[in-house]
Amino acid sequence: MASCQQSVATLLPEDPSLVDEILRRFPRIGSSDVIPLLQAVQQRWGYLPRRVLEEIAQRSRVSLTRIYGVATFYERFRFQPVGKHVIQACHGTACHVNGAKQIGRAIHQTLQIRDRETTADRLFTLETVACLGCCSLAPVMMIDDKVYGRLNSQRAQRILGRYRRGGGQ
Repeated sequence: MASCQQSVATLLPEDPSLVDEILRRFPRIGSSDVIPLLQAVQQRWGYLPRRVLEEIAQRSRVSLTRIYGVATFYERFRFQPVGKHVIQACHGTACHVNGAKQIGRAIHQTLQIRDRETTADRLFTLETVACLGCCSLAPVMMIDDKVYGRLNSQRAQRILGRYRRGGGQ
């Protein structure tokens, strides 16, 4: 995910050579290519820029309606840029039972964002997820690729504070 983050700031969706680069990987775009195509776009920009999707629809045999239909069906696709750090807050059963709501409140209180929102400074994006697969560490949040378990509100806020100050982990 780190490569996505740097791309958002440095690459503009309007650059036709970047769209060409992606389309070269899919010489004959058909319906079965839409998911991998969207994944390639999101990997490049960190989200699905409308102008890129429109350009792909114009240059392929797939309608913009079909592209958006697939993109909106799968929750993993984003239509807005993400922050430098993506926080995944687990709300699976084990985390729920062990205080996921309190962790969610602590994140909201600290960053002033809700699920699928990005801070104004574009430092953080919050995503609520069903399960991170770390049930024995519940409640859990993941920032980028680092897992933080056995959280309480204060610990979650301290961790976020370290990231805000540029220290991370």
